[in-house]
Amino acid sequence: MSFVWVALVVAVGLLARAPASAIEPAPFEGAARGFPVLRDLNGARLADGEFSQWNADGRLHVVLTYAFGRGRRTEERVVFRQQPVLVQETWSWVERRGGRDARRFTIDFRSGRVTAVARDEEGELNQWEETFDDIGDGRTFAGFGFTLAIKALRPRLVRGEVIRLQGVGFAPKPRTAAVELSYAGRDRVRMAGRTIASDRFIVHPKLPLLARLFVEVPDATIWLTTPPAGFLRWEGSLAQPDDPLVRVDLLP
Repeated sequence: MSFVWVALVVAVGLLARAPASAIEPAPFEGAARGFPVLRDLNGARLADGEFSQWNADGRLHVVLTYAFGRGRRTEERVVFRQQPVLVQETWSWVERRGGRDARRFTIDFRSGRVTAVARDEEGELNQWEETFDDIGDGRTFAGFGFTLAIKALRPRLVRGEVIRLQGVGFAPKPRTAAVELSYAGRDRVRMAGRTIASDRFIVHPKLPLLARLFVEVPDATIWLTTPPAGFLRWEGSLAQPDDPLVRVDLLP
């Protein structure tokens, strides 16, 4: 049993068109449950998490929630098809404050429909919607999907290959962008009083020069345990590029 999750939404800006790499058959994911912790980069605890995944109707379902306290809560929901190859079908992420939605992002990879809803400083909800023709081909991911993609592509990445996929992100208007996955080496991660051997991977948004003049999208870093690969740690922005950088640890 492996625990894998990531609260990642990758990439903003205009896509620099280039062929993306297909995802080969991935290790089959079964039922799992975990209780990760969300921290700032200094290690301070921000929220307690609950992670669940299960198979139903031929699909892998994933739900990840974080309770920050004082009425703030986030929830990520994802659905994948695992056979014959890994394909992300849906993704949603919602942040609630004081009993109402502050932000809500949804992606239907099958239809290409992507929506974003965000509450402004005056409390009014603003909504954006886009339809993309090229996100349902099994080479486009968002959020937790990149962790499963890295698990599937791990042998190629460890051999030194840099693999290009596509991401969907929000600023807050929906955008797509090229994303490069790469292997950054073997680490020993200190967590919960233990030192754990792990492999470190980088998720790097490839924005065109013009887009980089207006927005900076940080890389995300994912640590997987050495084979059999399972999630250990993730660092990146919480949801949008200008959100604070945070860390998710497998062990409290």
